This record gives sequence, C-alpha cells and structure tokens, in this order.
Amino acid sequence: MNLFSFSYSLDRPKRGNPQILNFVVKVLIEAGADPNAGDHFNNVYDTSREKGIHSLEVLVSREDEFSSRLSSRAGFRGCTALHYATLADDPRTVRMLLEAGANPMQTNGLGHTARAYAKEGEVSTVLQEWEGKFQEAQARREAEERRRFPLERRLKEHIIGQEGAINTVASAIRRKENGWYDEEHPLGFIRMDMSEFQEKHEVAKFIGSPPGYVGHEEGGQLTKLLRACPNAVVLFDEVDKAHPDVLTIMLQLFDEGRLTDGKGKTIECKDAIFIMTSNVASDEIAQHALQLRQEAEEVSRRKLADNLEDVQKGDDIKISRQFKDSVIRPILKAHFRRDEFLGRINEIVYFLPFCHSELLQLVSKELNFWAKKAKQRHDITLKWDRPVLDLLAGGYNMHYGARSIKHEVERRVVNQLAAAYEQELLPKGCTLRLSVQSESQEERSAPSLRLEVVGEDSSPRTLDIRPPLSPEH
Repeated sequence: MNLFSFSYSLDRPKRGNPQILNFVVKVLIEAGADPNAGDHFNNVYDTSREKGIHSLEVLVSREDEFSSRLSSRAGFRGCTALHYATLADDPRTVRMLLEAGANPMQTNGLGHTARAYAKEGEVSTVLQEWEGKFQEAQARREAEERRRFPLERRLKEHIIGQEGAINTVASAIRRKENGWYDEEHPLGFIRMDMSEFQEKHEVAKFIGSPPGYVGHEEGGQLTKLLRACPNAVVLFDEVDKAHPDVLTIMLQLFDEGRLTDGKGKTIECKDAIFIMTSNVASDEIAQHALQLRQEAEEVSRRKLADNLEDVQKGDDIKISRQFKDSVIRPILKAHFRRDEFLGRINEIVYFLPFCHSELLQLVSKELNFWAKKAKQRHDITLKWDRPVLDLLAGGYNMHYGARSIKHEVERRVVNQLAAAYEQELLPKGCTLRLSVQSESQEERSAPSLRLEVVGEDSSPRTLDIRPPLSPEH
C-alpha cells in the first residue's frame, strides 16, 4: 500500500478534513516514503487471515471500495500517491507530491498516468505543467548520460574487439538519436532470422498474405512489429539466406522508408535503422585480415618492439578500399545479383578475426563467468595462471568466432569441473587452480591443462579425474 493509500485509510473517518490528509502525506514524505510506489495492496493475505475470509474476497472488497469512494473509471492496482491525490481532486497534495519527486508520467496497472483521471481545473493544469518539466529534465539527464557514457563505451563493455563495427553502428544510431530523441517512443529492437524466408511462398510470412489467402488476418512478422514500433533498430540476420523476392521487398523499405503489407496498408518507417548480417565473403575477409596482421607484426619486429600486442589492436588493421572494390563487391554482386539492392546500403561493416590479445580477453571473460558460477553454486574458488589463457586461446576457430572460445572453455575446463565434482574430488569451500603442463618433456608433446586443489597450507594437489573424461576429451 503506497503512502497516499495509507493516508487515505487513516483519513477515511474524517473525509471532510483535507488538512489531516495533507499533514499525513507531509509526514510520510519527510520520513522517506517513496512517492512513486505503486499500490499493490501487499497486505491482502494478512487481511484475509485477520478477517477469516478468502484473499480473493479481500481484493474484490478493496476494488469495490476504491470504485465507490474514488473512481469507477480506475482500479487501485499500480496507482501511485499522485493517482490517489488526483482522483481525490486535491491540488495541494498533488503539488506536495510533485515537489517531492513524484513522476507525473508513471502509469498504473491500466496504463494511465495521473492526469488521465484529473478533472478540468487546477489539478489538471498543475499535472500538465509538471509533465513538461519532467520530460525536459529527463531529456537533459539522458543527454548528459550519453555524453558521459557514449554508446561506443557501453557497447565495448559487452563486445570484445570489432572496434570498427562498434564505431560504425554507434554513429548510425547517434545520427538518429541526437536532436530527434523522443522519450515517449525510444528506439526498439526487432530481429528477423532470414533463414526462415528461404522459399518464395514464405514471403507471405514477411509482410502478410494478400486478401483471400490463408493467414490474411494474422499479418506479417515484420509488418506487425514495424507498425507497433516504426522507428526501431531492425536486424535482418543472415540476409544472404533470404529468397530474392524478399530482397525485392527490402528495396522499397530501404529506398522509400515505407512498406506495404499484404492488406495493402502502408507502414511509414523512415526513422528506422536497418542492419543486415551476412557470411558472404567471410573467408576472403578473414584471410586478408590475417595477412594484414602478419605484415603489422613483421613491421613491429623490424622496429624491435618490446610488446607485439601493442601492434595487434583491431584499430591497426584496416580493410583497404582497393580490396573492397576488387574482391568483396564482386562476391556480393554475384550472390545478391542486383546492383540496386547493394546500392541502397549506406555502409558495409567488416568483422575481422580476433587478434591474440582479444582472444585472451575472451578467454578471461569465459573463465570469470564460470568462476562466478563455481563460487555461487558450490563455494569453490577458481583461479588460473596466465599460460592457461594462451592454451585456451589456441582453440579459436575464425569460422565460428567467439563461440569457439566458449566451446573450448566448456570442453577443457567446465567438463573437468563437473566430472571432478561428481567424483567428490572438490571439497566444499576449496580453491581450485588451473595451470599448464607438458604431458612428457621427453616427447615434447603439446601442453595440457592441469587441475589442482590448493590446501590451506598453499600446497597443491593434482586432481586424478577418472576416465573417460580427461582435460583433453
């Protein structure tokens, strides 16, 4: 029960005295009550036990009381103190709550703001005035947040490497966001798996079936989502798998910023941002990037660089214009078979293979993830040596990208943890250390992963995990 609901209950015997209600609300605010707390009538079960009636009957009674005393147009669920004060047509309390930080844009369980229930007069005027103030303040806060934490920085907290792609995408979103930001209709996100539209007849799923055909009333997957959020970020994943007829539809979408659905209705989406992913020419791009990286390393060796990682950052590897025009564009043209489709693409972003320093970051991220799980679920502290990162980074496959690192950590580390735990080799609260060792110095075999339990005296004990599992299988 929020603070106004509580005040309203206290004041119920004296409904002709609003001063008491104002006083109670003031006291609650000064005591630290949250003016934006919604009314969910949290004590319904306590009330049902006290009165010896079913909890559903308590809710029904509460709803009836709310309707008869305040409004038959609203329900109490999710109502804030501001909703209650508005329904009670109490301008003094409304101002008091707004000055205390009440959000005039907050909605109740029915999706209505407080002003939706205001009578014509002072309360409605005050709420409208404060809605404008609140939106301006919110826009300033969000603009300041974007300046302090640019989108590139936020993306890099979740994405390792690919700085060129991050900068390109962030710049496109910034062009839409700056100066045209609408807090009531923020950018949404729509993902379309284009492998679902490989056949000609599946175009109907994309924009909806024409009149007279099965599924006409259901509409298309894309058109329904764009109608609901016409300024979304739309991802067409693996667009190279889509049927050519789907690409024809995209021509209208990219060129005119509108889309006609199966019913003949036009959807305006000029403010949407469209992103496509494709594996076309990925092998050629990867091989070219590896060659560039090798050349950069050779240059660093000639300069007697102390740390080769300094020259392995993604920013130092640039795909040349000549390579794009002479190698990539002919491949894209041969696959999509239409210049007009490629001509409507503003910019092509190239994802390059990870360099070694980025692979080490990926491995660290995965190990930290499982270390956190080990601590939370089994009270096991997981540690590792630096050579472990190099060993696991060797499992990178540029065709599978970051997934190959994830699978390598699961195969060589997590599988062993699960087996050791099943065989009761990991005491609760223990510290487990991962290190690298060679199977045999004489045979000069490849290094392998060793799991050790570190005792209280810091002495390590190598785990003897029984077959069929071993660190290599």
